[in-house]
Amino acid sequence: MAFAGSPEDRLAIRERIESYADAVFQRDETVWGANWAEDSVWSLMGAQVKGKANIVAMWREAMAGFSFVSFFGNPGAIAIHGDTAEVRVYTLEFLVETGGKARRVVGQYDDRLVKQNGQWLFQSRTYRILNES
Repeated sequence: MAFAGSPEDRLAIRERIESYADAVFQRDETVWGANWAEDSVWSLMGAQVKGKANIVAMWREAMAGFSFVSFFGNPGAIAIHGDTAEVRVYTLEFLVETGGKARRVVGQYDDRLVKQNGQWLFQSRTYRILNES
């Protein structure tokens, strides 16, 4: 997979990734949830959550376990095929659990996005940890 598709669509997808990351920093559930399609799927290390409302509820619960969360995402590939796109995003997170334990996590998302009403939204995100300390 490489970078393929119109520059406008690739920019819009990059901005979707950036909006997602900013919403994590801001702990903004509404903005974070707006990045997902209604019938989306989020897969995290073997667990799978289906539907935007369920995904947002799981995120809210997970975020409650941290006193601080930072999230950086950098696309490694974007391949657009009409109104769908395959995207690989590398992530870096700095986390502080509510008990005070600090963690650094490097991960990878393998994503599928769909273009709906002129907006690129996450249809599915599959996450795996590449390194943690």
